[in-house]
Amino acid sequence: AVVSSRVRAEEEVRAQVSERDLLRIYEMSKDRNIYQNLATSMFPTIHGSDEIKKGIMLMLFGGVAKKTIEGTSLRGDINVCIVGDPSTAKSQFLKQIAEFSPRCVYTSGKASTAAGLTAAVVKDEESQEFVIEAGALLLADNGICCIDEFDKMDVRDQVAIHEAMEQQTISITKAGVKAVLNARASILAAANPIGGRYDRSKSLQQNIQLSAPIMSRFDLFFVLVDECNEVTDYAIARRIVDLHSRQQQSVEREYSMEEIRRYIAFARKFKPRITKESQEFMVEEYKKLRQRDANAMSKASWRITVRQLESLIRLSEAMAKMVCEDEVLVGHVKEAFRLLSKSIIRVETPDINLEEEPEDPEPADDQMDAEDGEQLRITFEDYRKISNMLILHMREFEEKKDNDEGALKKKELVDWYITQIEDEIEGEQEMIAKMNVTEKVIERLVKVDNVLLEIGGGEEGDSPYLVVHPNYIVE
Repeated sequence: AVVSSRVRAEEEVRAQVSERDLLRIYEMSKDRNIYQNLATSMFPTIHGSDEIKKGIMLMLFGGVAKKTIEGTSLRGDINVCIVGDPSTAKSQFLKQIAEFSPRCVYTSGKASTAAGLTAAVVKDEESQEFVIEAGALLLADNGICCIDEFDKMDVRDQVAIHEAMEQQTISITKAGVKAVLNARASILAAANPIGGRYDRSKSLQQNIQLSAPIMSRFDLFFVLVDECNEVTDYAIARRIVDLHSRQQQSVEREYSMEEIRRYIAFARKFKPRITKESQEFMVEEYKKLRQRDANAMSKASWRITVRQLESLIRLSEAMAKMVCEDEVLVGHVKEAFRLLSKSIIRVETPDINLEEEPEDPEPADDQMDAEDGEQLRITFEDYRKISNMLILHMREFEEKKDNDEGALKKKELVDWYITQIEDEIEGEQEMIAKMNVTEKVIERLVKVDNVLLEIGGGEEGDSPYLVVHPNYIVE
């Protein structure tokens, strides 16, 4: 089956390209680093954002469209949405794809109506009969539809593309015309957050004006936050200055646009099947995603639905197509899962407020802290890093000690963590701040997340003993 599929694809492509081009396609298919090379060659003028580049590359290859016994169509096209601050190259991604793809329609959300995106029924001037005029999604059939300023679209116009995004058809019943038209297009959308800047202390839904049904129809959601980072800022500035001063010389790419175009046309002819091991792995990973939603440390369960499982299948198939494989292997699923979870994690992890009161607060020491004014916040990544280090150390300690000292005191745990990061601490002031943060993290793990359990600390004022909840699984 492997040979026949490759031979069939080669025969179809041979009629369109020369023997030398076919040899080049064969060389590209043997490239071990094809994934990274395609992504960087596709967007040579954009610095960083590797995950977005890879996600868009998989969208170009697409999954495998299927039809069930009942006749229901399962889409193979991948939809991607990029949300981010101004000047983070969102429109640049869209423009690049619009120029690259042979069948692509570029439109702006603010200037698009429901009829303009789907289809309109108008009266023909000559015959005086009603005819259908195709909109952007119909014109992009079997291609890509790029929608910029997606958040500026009217809510009623957004509803019009619900059907096109999942069922990939557009139904029209207007002026005596009844029709069901195909809109088998991938959608690449770019949106700005409310107020212009992405607020990390809020969830994604609070940051953009999109309904939950629309958001769940996107396979990949990428968040671009414009953060101040000396190294990144320097690299981006160098890239832009190089581009303005030496346009051609500054662009480094492994493959030319024409080569990528031919390679994608060849790879899209493959129809990879999912192996038994990959099927089991997908089910296990989906279960993990669902369980992570149930975990108190990550709240956004609307995000993980069966649609995310279908997204995982499509992305895995696109990975297999990219390397011209006839079977979806576990390695392809792992990379698809990494990209999907990267997209999901970035979406659902606002900053952690360490001053947040538990549901049943004790009016004691917390009121003193509240007077300090500004609330103590850390990023979700830092919170998870600290909590995982503490929990793993406690698990190791509990396994070593078989006697009565099978638990650590809170003070001992804080002291251990400070010794682990002492190389990063400069001065006494920073050490006190780090100790305060660690104590607050432990407090949150006990009172809010219920990951740690306190066992009485003996005398009053003595540090309590802590144990990890027996059912907790470290990610």
